Amino acid sequence: MLEKNITEENIHKFVINFYTKIMKDNEVGPFFIDILGNDINNKKWQEHIELLSDFWASVTLGHHSYIGSPFAPHRQLQGLKRETFYKWLEIFFKTLDETYENETSMVFKETGSIMAQNFMRNLKL
Repeated sequence: MLEKNITEENIHKFVINFYTKIMKDNEVGPFFIDILGNDINNKKWQEHIELLSDFWASVTLGHHSYIGSPFAPHRQLQGLKRETFYKWLEIFFKTLDETYENETSMVFKETGSIMAQNFMRNLKL
């Protein structure tokens, strides 16, 4: 059953499902595995999942739990391409469609699309 309302719990579930898919993807997965490892249950991954859960709760629920800069970590990554961001968005949208009703998922999709475009522009991709 798809979620109609956004909650901290379903954001956390979404983030876990999303990164589980990301790890299996040959285009995007290596960027995360190289930094966080290949075990989503390890400490680095769990910290990343909490950070991104806080980020999306801040964006969608107005919480102020996220502290950081979403763009900063991406500046150090070597080998990012436009295709990498397009694939990230594809997986992001697919996971949203498996989690939320269409109208609810649009909040995430709009923000994710804007972020991807800004990242590509700022990284000169």
